[in-house]
Amino acid sequence: MSETPQDPGPLGPAAAAGPTPQPLPRAAVAWSVGSVWALALVLGILIALLSHPVHYASWLSLALGVCVIASFGSQLATQQKDGFVNRLATTLTGTFVILGAIGAILGVITLGH
Repeated sequence: MSETPQDPGPLGPAAAAGPTPQPLPRAAVAWSVGSVWALALVLGILIALLSHPVHYASWLSLALGVCVIASFGSQLATQQKDGFVNRLATTLTGTFVILGAIGAILGVITLGH
């Protein structure tokens, strides 16, 4: 007599994944992305106000590095793996655009002097 299980339960990768996670609310996405954009803007303004024109590029690259680390921290703090790459790409793209625009403005201002 062979025994067969009555209810083998869920099998396969879907069983290992567990319950389907809830998507991150739009407000949380906006805060996690917008906070890093605001950081980039504040750092850019501080660089423009406090730095010597010769050092603009050095400080802007440092600000970009800080924003990259802050982007990872901000997106990891959401504790949501779904959409992580898209949120990180959005955060970093916005940071590049903000600091790039500030760098371009500072470059034009420096050329005028």
